[in-house]
Amino acid sequence: MAEDLYEILGVSRRATDEEIRSAFRKLAKANHPDVNPGNTAAAERFKKITAANDILSDPQKRRQYDAGEIDAKGDPRRTYWSHAGAGARRGPQAARGAAGTFEDFSFSDIFSDVFGGSGGGGRRDGYGFAARGQDLRYSLEVDFLEAVLGAKKRVTLPDGGVLDLTVPEGVTDGQVLRLKGKGTLGTFGSDAGDALIEIKVRPHAEYRREGDDIILELPITIDEAVLGGRVEVPTPTGRVQLTIPKGTSSGKTFRLKGKGVRTKSGTGDQLVTVKIVLPNDIDESLSYFFSEWRQKHGYDPGRK
Repeated sequence: MAEDLYEILGVSRRATDEEIRSAFRKLAKANHPDVNPGNTAAAERFKKITAANDILSDPQKRRQYDAGEIDAKGDPRRTYWSHAGAGARRGPQAARGAAGTFEDFSFSDIFSDVFGGSGGGGRRDGYGFAARGQDLRYSLEVDFLEAVLGAKKRVTLPDGGVLDLTVPEGVTDGQVLRLKGKGTLGTFGSDAGDALIEIKVRPHAEYRREGDDIILELPITIDEAVLGGRVEVPTPTGRVQLTIPKGTSSGKTFRLKGKGVRTKSGTGDQLVTVKIVLPNDIDESLSYFFSEWRQKHGYDPGRK
């Protein structure tokens, strides 16, 4: 048994034109294929909702449906004559040829709050209207320095195709890059979907990132810690000189201004924490020196 068009839209047979229009808009928003990608049940509901509105929003078709002259598909139930306009013509042709009120309001109004005001334009596809293409999702691994400095990369697609993209400087792990129009094609000339590229940043052997700052642990010798000196420090953009003050303890952190990650909000710093590393072999002269030094200059490092 065919479904009742009024029940499909959830309105009574006495519903006004505005009530029918309002019910259709509400149901169309909830069941449009763009809102429910891959949901065949929603797509079928959208198809029925659109077909029901085609008839009930047209005063002449609605009268014919209420009178039992056409069925839920708009096909005639029996032969009848219509004398509207000049001359007589068959009812089914008259019903299909009548100007409907459905086109009197913009379909973009229905979806303005869902699709940013662009709407579907009123053209129809297999679900009832032209639909934007679906977005496609991919994952791309980049090195730590590529994420900091930016890079040109190529993504190989499952079908063998490729996408060339620019990884912007300062990109973070898990960030999604959007390539406009690189998804599936839309129907009936609608916009294509986008390609969404999720970035995975590989860890670095020396650097780690905290916000826009880059953290580095720098080994120094015992004599550099005691006597001070200048040492080279690696940064993402090249090596720089760092002055180690006399008597620097292990764990001391120095800040290299502007040597961190550059983003739209600004540029971070590089934080360098020094770590005193003893020689692999402690020779007799070093042992004797510290033995004598400890007897004369022993001190409390603050152990608890």
